[in-house]
Amino acid sequence: MASIRYYDVILKPVITEKSMNAMSEKKYTFLVHPEANKTMIKEAVEKLFAGTKVASVNTMNLDGKKKRRGMTVGKTAKTKKAIVQLTADSKDIEIFSGL
Repeated sequence: MASIRYYDVILKPVITEKSMNAMSEKKYTFLVHPEANKTMIKEAVEKLFAGTKVASVNTMNLDGKKKRRGMTVGKTAKTKKAIVQLTADSKDIEIFSGL
């Protein structure tokens, strides 16, 4: 597979009640590329959102859910989620500011 660029790492933000409550502690949750590592995620956040400094990155791999349609059984795709902790002097991420 081709190398992953920083703009391909972050797929979309995760908007849940739990992730919205964590934003008060400057923790932001994103769905990321399954092959991205913590250093790639840190670099992508700092380049995509100007003025942000990442303190730490926690990642989790999520298996696909089992789905059925009649007798046919299948699984959805695996995903990877990242929780990014910003430093205290860092700017907030703008995409979450209106929520």
